[in-house]
This record gives sequence, structure tokens and C-alpha cells, in this order.
Amino acid sequence: MTESCGYMTGRRPIRSTLPGGLRGRSRATRTGVLSAGALVACASLAVGCGVVPGATGGSGDDDPITVMTWAPQDTGATNKPGMPALAQAYARWVNSQGGLGGRKLNVLTCNDHNDSVAAAKCARRAVKENAVAVVGSYSQYADSFFPVLEGARIPYIGGYGLTNTEFTSPLSYPVNGGQPALLAGLGSALADSCGPVTLVRPDTIAGDQLPVLLDSGLSSGGHERAHDQRAAEDATSYDDQSGRALAREGTGQGEEPGCVVPVLGDRTGTFMDSFRRASEDHPDVRTATVLGSVDQTTINASGGASGPYEGAYVTGWYPSVGAPAWDGLKKLIKEQAFGNNDVDAADAGVQTTWIAYTVLKEVVESLGDGEVSADTVRRALDGGLEVGTGGLTPDLRWTFADKLASVGFPRLVNADVTLQVVREGRLVSARQGAVDTTRTLQNADVA
Repeated sequence: MTESCGYMTGRRPIRSTLPGGLRGRSRATRTGVLSAGALVACASLAVGCGVVPGATGGSGDDDPITVMTWAPQDTGATNKPGMPALAQAYARWVNSQGGLGGRKLNVLTCNDHNDSVAAAKCARRAVKENAVAVVGSYSQYADSFFPVLEGARIPYIGGYGLTNTEFTSPLSYPVNGGQPALLAGLGSALADSCGPVTLVRPDTIAGDQLPVLLDSGLSSGGHERAHDQRAAEDATSYDDQSGRALAREGTGQGEEPGCVVPVLGDRTGTFMDSFRRASEDHPDVRTATVLGSVDQTTINASGGASGPYEGAYVTGWYPSVGAPAWDGLKKLIKEQAFGNNDVDAADAGVQTTWIAYTVLKEVVESLGDGEVSADTVRRALDGGLEVGTGGLTPDLRWTFADKLASVGFPRLVNADVTLQVVREGRLVSARQGAVDTTRTLQNADVA
């Protein structure tokens, strides 16, 4: 039986912490920088919750294992319906094979609708249903849901990496480097291939910190800082912003063409529609962005090889979808989610959820015939368990003594990003292997 709950709420942007500022900022200023967040998009409608039939929580030898996956759906901004859909498909798949360690897996789902009150309600539902973990989820409202999870000591495994709390909370176990790694890696890639760089980002508190991240990568390659251009996060057209970005690129110095970097989440495609029309007289200006703001579907919709993304660099957390390491995910989708267009193997949210459930599976198996509860799952993760993901990430192990603790990210254990490029309308690997952005992030406040 599926349960749903809905109500109207207000909208409030999240504040989260990011790496330190550039040289010349005081410690107080850098502390201010560390109080705001990565790219988010907000809208408020209603909140709905669903549950896979029979979800009752559990901890004993034969009790079912209950977890929750949440993400925004049906909003006017960023939506990630594929994440809860993949989680439910995973439950069907693993249960058809005898469950996790012989126990049935029950997956609760909740729609946080990009709303702070709704996100907290999802977390309270996880507590009420005795969930042993929240797995593979997306929410910008860490300030709302983490206190609830921390109060109940429920681990948060494999969040999307939107907020600083995901990289600081002792209850968080991230599987990627979030927006900090993506933007630092993109800046490094653009440093030696672009003239002037213009960042087009949301005019929000969270968006205010994106220039710091991109500039950390640009500075590491000896490039000047990006021009910071704000834009409405929910606009239906970006003609004015496109024109202003192109006007600046036309005044750039040097032989390299300029680069425009839109990082607007789901609105990136809207920006590119405007940019394509405006860029006809600027054929040499290139574009670049991060996975989550663009995927193969948006490239196709924008014109493929003849569109504005051609030649664009895109940073992601994982290997390209064509890599053999994704065969397990693709098999799951074919067997349990075939026909559900929300579950796309190329979607970064779906990929993150798959990896998060891979972590959960290894944790449960490590417990053998013992109790499976929030406490035992957390103790296994904190006890030094090293989780392999089949080459999708480095082996994962969470401690508070990691390399990025000094810049405020003690839980960021995977700073790898992959560099992809659009060639002949297809998103393909630009170089072999991943790029480790640890040093770039460590030196984020050094020019």
C-alpha cells in the first residue's frame, strides 16, 4: 500500500559550507564563504511519501531491512524522480534473489519537493518507520533533515553532495565529491583551453559560492578568475544573460576563445536554448558545465552535433555510461525498471543511488547473521569497512582524518571527477581515468 501526505509550504534556500576563499580574504571572510552552499534550485508545492508494500523496519535475523530514499519530484526546479524509482527497482531485484543477507529489503520513498519543511517530514517518516539508513537521496535542505536523522542516529549513505553537511556530519557517508569536486575539476580543465571564462549561476545564497569553487580550479592552472554572472534560477528564457555573456567573451584577450559555463541545474537547458540563438555571431565561444546540469538527453534536445554543447567539457563523478562497470545497473534497469523513463542509467542521480545501495549491500553482508539496525550499520561504516564499487569509484572508507578535513570536508573521501566532452553530439570521455581534485580543493584559498 502506498501512503501519501501533502501540504503547502514556504521556500527557503539552504546554507551550506564550501571550501575557503581566494587569497586576500580574511579568516572571517573565509568563514562566511564556508557558511553557504553548492548549486541548488528551490520550489515549493506539496510533499508525498510512498512505501514499498510491507515496509515495517526491522533488525533481527529474519526481520525485513527498511531504508528510505528521497528526492524532489514534480517541482518547477530540479527534479530527481529516477532516484527513488531506482531504489524501488533495486528492492524488487534484490528480493527476487533472496534479499540482503537473507533478509527482505523494504524501501520507503518520499518526495521532498525542494522544500525545507517537507524534507524534515521525510526524515521524521524515516525515524517513525525504523529505517536503518537513508540511501541514495537528493535534498538541498540539510539544515532541516540532518538534525532529525542525527537525533535518531540514522546514517545518510550516498547523498547527492549538494550541501556541506553531507561532508561534515558524522552520520553522512558520501560516495562522490559533490559540487566542490565537479567545479574544481572543471576549472582545472578549462584553465589551459579557454580565454576569458564567464560563470552563469543562480542568484541565490547557494549560487554565491559557485565562483569560489570554479576559481579554485582555474587558479590552479594559472588562469584568471571567472566573470561571475547571476541569473534567475527559475527563468523561462535567458536571452539577456546569454547576450551579456557573449558580449564579454567578445572582448577577451589572447588567442584562446572564451568559455561560458552555465551551472543552473535543470534550467541549464533553458539557458542553452537562448544561448544557441545568441551565439550565431560568436562561433568560437565554447561552453562547459557539470553533470547534473547536462546529460545526453539535453545535448540531443539542443541540436546534438550542431548545437551549442558541441566541444563542451563536462565534469562528472563517475565513468561514462558506456563503461563496463555500469553493466550491473543496466541489467537491473532492464529487468526491473524497463519502460520507466525516469530510471536512466546515464543520470547522475540514478548512478549515485546505485552506488549507495552497493554500499548498503556490502555493509549488511559484513554483519553476517547479526542484527541489522541503524546502530549496527553505522558502527560497521565507522569501524573501517572498505567498500568496493566495481571501479565506479575508488574504494570507499569514511574517517575523520582524511585529506580534506583541513578545509572543512572530513567526510569527503572521493574527490575524483571524470572529464567528458561532447564530440559529434555524443558525450564521451575526454581522457582516460579520473582526475583527483584533492590538491585543488586543499589549495582553494591559494592564488
